[in-house]
Amino acid sequence: MGSIVINASAVELWPTSSADDVQAVIRAVYKQVLGNPHVMESERFVKAESQLGDRSLSVREFVRAIGKSEFYRDRYFTSCAPYRFVELNFMHFLGRPPQSQAEISEHIVRCVTEGYDAEIDSYIDSDEYQTAFGENVVPFSRSNTQAGQSQVTFNRMYALNRGESQISSAIKSSQLVFEVATNSSNKIAPASIDLGGSGEANKKKFKIVVQGSKFDTRRRVSTSTYLVAGDNMTSQIQRINRTSGKIVSITEVV
Repeated sequence: MGSIVINASAVELWPTSSADDVQAVIRAVYKQVLGNPHVMESERFVKAESQLGDRSLSVREFVRAIGKSEFYRDRYFTSCAPYRFVELNFMHFLGRPPQSQAEISEHIVRCVTEGYDAEIDSYIDSDEYQTAFGENVVPFSRSNTQAGQSQVTFNRMYALNRGESQISSAIKSSQLVFEVATNSSNKIAPASIDLGGSGEANKKKFKIVVQGSKFDTRRRVSTSTYLVAGDNMTSQIQRINRTSGKIVSITEVV
């Protein structure tokens, strides 16, 4: 493979990499970041691929371009529940599952208040991304490589990524919403595809606290609380997003 450094988990592009090496990097990015889809020739990111080939884009910036594409947006933002979207962002861009409810809430709130591009940038511009992958390593699953990692993290990663044949877009509902919200471990069980978002975890209730300036006086700021089932999260967040309200927190109702 020429100048690409490949081991069990990493593909890296070097200044001396050949054209074949560049294509190997492109395939690795498509598989990791797009969730192992079948990408037709007409769907390839020709301009970004060319820029990667002439080194006007680093691997990190190529990953950013893919993450902000309509291809990614249509499959994971428009079509999936918010929790699932965030889960997949963690897996695709950082190679790990979300660790806490606070992490999940932070990213959902950012997506609602700052927009889609800001949500994608938050992973790629993070210190964690830079430390793990730098400018020219393709993101990879870190479930077996982090020192001191708990079995909980491994199990959660396995719930998100069941191996070479799994396609991320085949599953629309969250796989970790209950375990992350309650800080509990999920058992490793045979994979099941729930396209309708009707799994037990998505039937859990969540409290969304929204703050909005609906009064003229500075001394009064309204706070609203919504109790929402997991599988209704998308529509409720969309309704909140159409108002002047700001999501303050999202927590599970125990």
